[in-house]
Amino acid sequence: MATNKIQEPTYEEVVTETVGKTEKFFEKNQKLITILLVAIIVVIGGYFANKYLIAQPKAEKASAEMFAAIQHFGTEEWQIALDGDGNYAGFLEIVDNYGSTPQGSLAAHYAGICYIKLGDKENALKYLAKYDAASGAPAEIVNAQNIGLQADIIADGGDLAKAAELYRKAVAESANSLTAPFYLKKLGQVEAALGNKEAALAAYQRIADEYFTSLEARDIDALIGGLK
Repeated sequence: MATNKIQEPTYEEVVTETVGKTEKFFEKNQKLITILLVAIIVVIGGYFANKYLIAQPKAEKASAEMFAAIQHFGTEEWQIALDGDGNYAGFLEIVDNYGSTPQGSLAAHYAGICYIKLGDKENALKYLAKYDAASGAPAEIVNAQNIGLQADIIADGGDLAKAAELYRKAVAESANSLTAPFYLKKLGQVEAALGNKEAALAAYQRIADEYFTSLEARDIDALIGGLK
């Protein structure tokens, strides 16, 4: 039985798909993203406290402020998560005050997500770029997500070649089954739109071979067939 072919995506379709898929990713994974944030804060909190607590007593307040901002992020109060609630600082102030610390770096990443949700892609890209990749299993997912989100914004701005480069980096950052197939599919779509059929096929084939239980694998045979 012949494989059903699908039409190659146009530039406009790729951009629309990229933005739409980003929103769906957050809608479906909001709880997981918040849990990851808490997990990373717990891991780095001990290091941060041991290193800074004696020399800088205000570090204890920084941790409390991060957890307060996380709570607002988890309830989708994007602006309050950014600006603070009057009692505790938001992500923006944490970045300003503790930008060189693990907390400050992570706050920058989540400030970028808040700006995405608020439709401010310029500030989203600015703050996402302030994030420094961390180590450890939970952090690897955030590392990949950070690069992938920058790629989404750049694709939306029209630079598909640069977006493809970043999607490749996002995939290479972590082999987890959540972000890797998600960004492989985006990479394939962008490469196809750029006319790079072999690169698109390679991205789609990795999903079929390595992530065949993922949601992205459901229509992968059709996508592969559409390029052959």
